[in-house]
Amino acid sequence: MNTMTLWHITGWEFAVLALAALLVGFSKTAVSGANTVSLAIFAAVLPARASTGVLLPILIAGDVLAVLTYRRHAHWPTLWRLFPAVAAGVVVGTLFLMWADDAAVRTSIGVILLFMTGVTVWRRRTAEAADDPGAVVTRAGRLKARSYGVLGGFTTMVANAGGPVMSMYLLSAGFRKLGFLGTSAFFFLIVNVSKVPFSVGLGLIDGSSLLLDAALVAFVVPGALLGRWAVHRINQLLFERLVIAATVVGGVQLLVR
Repeated sequence: MNTMTLWHITGWEFAVLALAALLVGFSKTAVSGANTVSLAIFAAVLPARASTGVLLPILIAGDVLAVLTYRRHAHWPTLWRLFPAVAAGVVVGTLFLMWADDAAVRTSIGVILLFMTGVTVWRRRTAEAADDPGAVVTRAGRLKARSYGVLGGFTTMVANAGGPVMSMYLLSAGFRKLGFLGTSAFFFLIVNVSKVPFSVGLGLIDGSSLLLDAALVAFVVPGALLGRWAVHRINQLLFERLVIAATVVGGVQLLVR
């Protein structure tokens, strides 16, 4: 069956989706949060709700490549603290999707992303010293992990937009570049795979979406290779600024559409 005919997309639209898939690979191995641009592209070319189902397997492919690249740099105490809160956020997000329309979803996610970005920038400017990733075991660290975890689970379920929220959490926790990428790689692989049954149940993933995924997933690989090459050429300060900038762009795009 012809994928383009099935989804009623033109050759140019397919090319734009392929570019967005390449950007997913790049974001997974270089600048986490940049795939909010991919989210916006998919939502612009495809029906908004359907686009989340098409994008999810592509994100999982990028997650696998990121884990293979940065598996030795993950900080597991942080991951174990996050997962219960994220699971709660995914459930809340699923319930939200059962009644919310596209406008409500976009507005909610956009506001959350910009708010969390503002909080993170403010904390980093006013803090006397950077946090240590190990601080997640403190009472304040656990509270912060739960707050970000619920928001991350909610945003990743309703719009595949959990990347910027978790980027802000990992930056605020003082993660350096490779620890950031390794921890986020395992986090999103596990979370995105766990979302598949919910997405199938909501009708967001079906044979049609998987057919389009099969045509697009190959573009994730060159993007991931480009990201792996670029990440060692980006210093820590530039890395953090790029992550924050990508988050702001993603949040604004969701609000203005």
